[in-house]
Amino acid sequence: MMEIIGQCRITLRIIGLPQPLYIQTEYKESKEEDKESWLIRSMAFKFALCFLLISVLLNFFLLYNNFIYGGNKTLSWSKEAAIEAEAVASISCSGHGNAYLDGLLFEGVPVCECKSCYGGKDCSEILPDCLADADSGDPLFLEPFWKQHAASSAVVVAGWHRMSYRFDDKSSIAAELEKCIRELHAVIGNAKTDGRYMIFGVGSTQLLNGAIYALSAEDSPSPASVVAAFPFYPVYKSETEFFDSVEFKWLGDASLLKNRSDSSGTSIEFVTSPNNPDGKFRKPVLTGPSAKTIYDHAYYWPHFSAITSAADEDLMIFTLSKLTGHAGSRFGWAFIKDENVYTRMQRYMTMSTLAQSHDIQLRTLKLLKVVLKERGRKLFEFGYKTMRERWERLSKSFSSSKRFSLQKLEPQYCTYFKNVTGPSPAYAWIKCEREEDQDCTAVFQTANIIGRPGIAFFGGSRYVRLSLIKSQDDFELLLQQINALISKESAAASSIYSI
Repeated sequence: MMEIIGQCRITLRIIGLPQPLYIQTEYKESKEEDKESWLIRSMAFKFALCFLLISVLLNFFLLYNNFIYGGNKTLSWSKEAAIEAEAVASISCSGHGNAYLDGLLFEGVPVCECKSCYGGKDCSEILPDCLADADSGDPLFLEPFWKQHAASSAVVVAGWHRMSYRFDDKSSIAAELEKCIRELHAVIGNAKTDGRYMIFGVGSTQLLNGAIYALSAEDSPSPASVVAAFPFYPVYKSETEFFDSVEFKWLGDASLLKNRSDSSGTSIEFVTSPNNPDGKFRKPVLTGPSAKTIYDHAYYWPHFSAITSAADEDLMIFTLSKLTGHAGSRFGWAFIKDENVYTRMQRYMTMSTLAQSHDIQLRTLKLLKVVLKERGRKLFEFGYKTMRERWERLSKSFSSSKRFSLQKLEPQYCTYFKNVTGPSPAYAWIKCEREEDQDCTAVFQTANIIGRPGIAFFGGSRYVRLSLIKSQDDFELLLQQINALISKESAAASSIYSI
């Protein structure tokens, strides 16, 4: 009996090892069995049967785990790539830079690429008299999130991955990625996608001009007039003029076309909502049967704006860069209601790039699967908290200034977060209020702040746009320079009153 119990204890210790267990019990026959010996044999048999059952179940589990999920198999072809990626990611850059697999090498090892105003071998040196660069819309504020989710967002791509121009179904877009994007919009509630065609592009930039081409009439006697309401994203103008076409021409301010009595023919209006540069919701200026609209919803995500309702327009464009922060991946998508518009837009995409990179589609799929975990809560709560905090700190700094003013944005109810959320825009749209400050960009340059001129957005030289979506280092330096600029204003005002 004690031997059987001992075997039980040993068996319990080795549960988890992929080896069958065999329990043998010897019974000695006796003609004169008493009741006690019968009970002992009965109990022994039960123990043996119990452990046999455990053994069978354990081995079944291990076999299932090994063949269905791969178990803990040793990596083969991906092992070297994984080791290399881990080694580069572990290079210390003092939290002010990164080393990359495709970066410059020093003695065969990638070197640290430092963020603005940092230098040295490990980016630990602060560069003196550094300018706060708030010009670009590089969404690096989300980099810490992806470092926190390094394992779940990593992608290892085989050398033979998707070598064909097309997928097996002859399509140029991954069906699983399309499904994932539609699911994301349904979860967030920022766009209706049912019954709409979908197109992938090289960021939203390619899609914008593809949309202009698709909405222009081939047989029209005059080119379509392309317009936007001031202030607007300058790429609309520059891209339309660059791809000079007999089918469309850049006209300018949408309100000018609305007020013209001879405004016949097709018009194509860009509507950015929320708007770049001021973060305000926009609606079309032009209406009517000949007025067509391209809705650019690059910033219509919970970390930049309250989700007030699901967008339901005929042609809507989104981009990965402002959703996950992966601007360098150059991936965007469009939803189109009309089949003829879809066909023309697809033709443009095919003629310009044939198809979107399969590698980029794979990476995008991996990223969006991470986003969709817990219905996007982790990413959007992180993003909103970061942007909201930045806006609050910036607003506090400007609240004491009479020389500069920020755009006015009100709290709104967000259907995604299910509560009222405060403003968290991607950019600060600042106006220089003094009469003598005719060039607002120059005013900020004297304070070592690089902003994008208001005239670039056709909003006037008394405005400047400051990016709030770069790295935390960038934002801290920007705020430091702004506080110094406003302190000089306060000091000057104090000296005047003391005279």
